[in-house]
Amino acid sequence: MTRLVLLSGWGVDTRVWRPLARHWPAGVTIAAPDWPGYGGRPPLASPTDLDALAATMADELHPDAVWVGWSLGGLLAASLLRRLPTSLVPPRGLILLGMGPTFCHPGGVGSRELAAFHHAFARDPAAALAHFRRWMLGGETSPGDTHRLLRDLLHDDPSPDAASLAAGLHWLATLDIGDTLAAPPCPVRTLAGADDPLLAETLRQGADRRIHGAGHCPMLSRPAELAEGLVVLTRECLTNGASSRPEGTHA
Repeated sequence: MTRLVLLSGWGVDTRVWRPLARHWPAGVTIAAPDWPGYGGRPPLASPTDLDALAATMADELHPDAVWVGWSLGGLLAASLLRRLPTSLVPPRGLILLGMGPTFCHPGGVGSRELAAFHHAFARDPAAALAHFRRWMLGGETSPGDTHRLLRDLLHDDPSPDAASLAAGLHWLATLDIGDTLAAPPCPVRTLAGADDPLLAETLRQGADRRIHGAGHCPMLSRPAELAEGLVVLTRECLTNGASSRPEGTHA
């Protein structure tokens, strides 16, 4: 059995993964926990505390799984790799979807652009969240249709907690997982929409796998292709991880 843990990004809870449900092959088990402050889950007392986040998520970030971190979820997943309780072993792999070592990157989203968005969020969180959801869909082949699908998925409350959203913007501006990616404790693969407007072209071109006709949200625009790509990269992680295990250990 192959287990995947799907971790969503800024401003969107785990309902965003629902279009993939009918595309997983037999033998694949999916878990999709919400981050604190999302999906009705209580927020952290100190929303920017990564150690508290690791402690809260430890039971749901299964080590016998490949983690899939989309956008901010990728930054957080990589950041938590070295913060989980020492009794836990690393996951069997990490797939970064639509994310590089940092969110802000030359040719992608600039730090000034993100700072301006953060100011807009401070003035009107709801309007800024709605704007971001339209912005991230700009690279899809049919952004209007994709936006309607997203609204249909998220039409019911609860909305993400405002303090958790603010913490997420702080993490987008400050987290750098470059050191972790340079010496990862588990196999790491990258996947990107070929037209992702939030990802620099160098990162899109350098991804281990790209999905053509998709932007930042292939789970909405190309769910079958995304599920297929995740399964392929998961198998690579498992093969790579098994080959690097000391003799006598078991997967």
